[in-house]
Amino acid sequence: MDAVKVIAEPRRREILRLCWHDERSAGELADAFEVTFGAVSQHLKVLRDSGLVTVRKAGARRYYRANLAALGPLAAYLEQQWGHQLDRLAALAEATDAGDRG
Repeated sequence: MDAVKVIAEPRRREILRLCWHDERSAGELADAFEVTFGAVSQHLKVLRDSGLVTVRKAGARRYYRANLAALGPLAAYLEQQWGHQLDRLAALAEATDAGDRG
């Protein structure tokens, strides 16, 4: 499956963000969403099958990490998008704080 189509789904992008720098267990990833573990597991399968995450098995657990090399130029795009989101959040927090003081 085409990587762009895979990351077009918002939950898959969020899963990638969560395991961008550090390995995360499937349970940790599932805990970040208000959907069933099965739903997150399906998203992980799509990401795994497309090569956008790597998986390491340790006993009964599976640990996932974003495969930045497989993302190619999309990796820079995603980092830029997440950076813009953080910038907007910071600006909103500052505006709210200034409003509380004023």
